[in-house]
Amino acid sequence: IVAGWFYTGGDKPYGYRGLGEVSVFVFFGLVATVGTYFTQAQNWSWLCLAIAVAVGFTSVALLLVNNLRDMRGDEASGKLTLAVRIGDRNTRLLYASAVLVPFIVLLGALPADHAPWGLLVMVALPLAFIPVRSVLKGAMGKDLIDVLGATGRMQLAFGLCIVLGLGILSAGKG
Repeated sequence: IVAGWFYTGGDKPYGYRGLGEVSVFVFFGLVATVGTYFTQAQNWSWLCLAIAVAVGFTSVALLLVNNLRDMRGDEASGKLTLAVRIGDRNTRLLYASAVLVPFIVLLGALPADHAPWGLLVMVALPLAFIPVRSVLKGAMGKDLIDVLGATGRMQLAFGLCIVLGLGILSAGKG
């Protein structure tokens, strides 16, 4: 709650100083995923951490495309988001990385006995291509609203594939 408040509130909101993506990665990825896992299992695992990193990056992608869309207005009003700080081209490249890195992280972190369910996340990969292509080709303004929706759908499919894969894995062990 405190982190959420200071994201846009207080004297110096960190969301407007280029730290929003870091906050989203930490709180929507690491804290939410590892924290939830820990409260249920009373331990942690490297696989959980890999999932948290992947989930964090998908959340960062949503914020990046939103900040890319709002970049001109944010800059004019003095909001120094990460997009404003690093510029249009670098924001676009960072967005593409934030969308694609989660697939690489999960596939690279999976133990051999988890590989079959891990490949399930690849079902969501085709959903990443259209928004990444749009952003890299220079989509602006209203077109980025469509990219935002497509990124959200990819994030949802990615998360559902992780859950389904974990469910299959757990059922096989039970």
